[in-house]
Amino acid sequence: MVIAPTNGATALDEQNKEQSGRHQTPRAQRRRRVVILVENLSVPFDRRVWNEARSLVRAGHSVSVICPKMVDRQTYSEQSGVRIYRYPLPLLPTKSAWGYLWEYPWAMLMTLLYSLVVFARDRFDVIHACNPPDLFFLLGWLFRPFGVKFVFDQHDLCPETYTSRYGKQSGILALGLRFLEKQTYRVADLVIATNESYRQTAMQRGGCAPDTVFVVRSAPDLKEFRPEPPDAELKAGRPHLICYLGTMAPQDGVDHLIRSVRHIVHTRGRRDLRVVLIGGGDSIPELQELVAAYDLDGVVHFTGRIPDPELRRWLSTADVCAAPDPVNPLNNVSTMNKILEYMAMGKPIVSYNLVESRHSAGSAAVYAKDNDCEDFGDRLIDLLNDAPRRTRMGSLGRTRLLKKLSWQRSEIALIHAYDTLPTRSHVRRSFVAARGAENPG
Repeated sequence: MVIAPTNGATALDEQNKEQSGRHQTPRAQRRRRVVILVENLSVPFDRRVWNEARSLVRAGHSVSVICPKMVDRQTYSEQSGVRIYRYPLPLLPTKSAWGYLWEYPWAMLMTLLYSLVVFARDRFDVIHACNPPDLFFLLGWLFRPFGVKFVFDQHDLCPETYTSRYGKQSGILALGLRFLEKQTYRVADLVIATNESYRQTAMQRGGCAPDTVFVVRSAPDLKEFRPEPPDAELKAGRPHLICYLGTMAPQDGVDHLIRSVRHIVHTRGRRDLRVVLIGGGDSIPELQELVAAYDLDGVVHFTGRIPDPELRRWLSTADVCAAPDPVNPLNNVSTMNKILEYMAMGKPIVSYNLVESRHSAGSAAVYAKDNDCEDFGDRLIDLLNDAPRRTRMGSLGRTRLLKKLSWQRSEIALIHAYDTLPTRSHVRRSFVAARGAENPG
């Protein structure tokens, strides 16, 4: 593989308002050589990681990414100054949590081998590890003697993910996930959280010092993610289009949306709509069976993973967008990327009343009763029946994103976090505060 040199842009010199006004963003203190590790999605399909990588390049850092082959099948590519290395990831069953015991060792082995290659060529000095899984701290340990710093970018709370997906709060796997999370916090020189709830978890459960945990919210890049003229053909001759965007796994609630559509069609007698589910995930076969069982084949359509231009066409045409993530220990404190992407496209949203979803969407969404599929369906109907309200909500959402939640603001927080990355010993810990703190804030 041939690596071309990357010329960094001028570092950002703006105030960092994401950290509650506590800090100002200085000019980059040092040009870092960063390797970003991600296992559960490929890049650039993972939009958060892709935004982070390009932001670091714009700030003058050198960036490589190691990820699995999923959407993009090339082993190596360079885009926007980011060098991307992709390894093959075998498709293994994950219906049981034990299935990951096959996937993760393979992924870690491939990540280690690629890391050694990248280190030999680029001599990186920062590992930026995006979970899940909470295993990359092992590489942090391995490279620490060479002066490499470890940044933990916590995308998910893995113990809560396990509970939400498999319904178990105890047992060897649950204990193991808590242990791995704790070790990841211990090794980290810096923690990047996606929202304030995750930041509180890092401090309370992880024992991290407050000045080493930074909130960098996920958000679409508004230079690229913007509304386009609607394409009437996508509605397939129907007046209304409802879109869902995101992963389709057990904890994502797409089954809730399908049951809501059953209520709309068979109980409320509405067939003037098309529902499009955009994305991939290991629950798709079961969801397709559910669609067939509910006699919704002519209403619900699966697109699979699609490129961004096609995605923008669908969302620009949608009348309402759905965020059916059910209320559970994970979702209640997680920022849903789909919410921000819907807002970027100026679309009204129906969601359950999750803490972080309400924080993101505000008045751009209506909130159904907790995990009540029929009420979720009724809220969808309410919006389909009220075009002026849809327009107002969509406008409020995009304006809120522009002013408070855009990636341009998150970029400032990310660069500030890197500018505070220690150059000597790793971050201070306050493990006394962590003892007994078992629940996220």
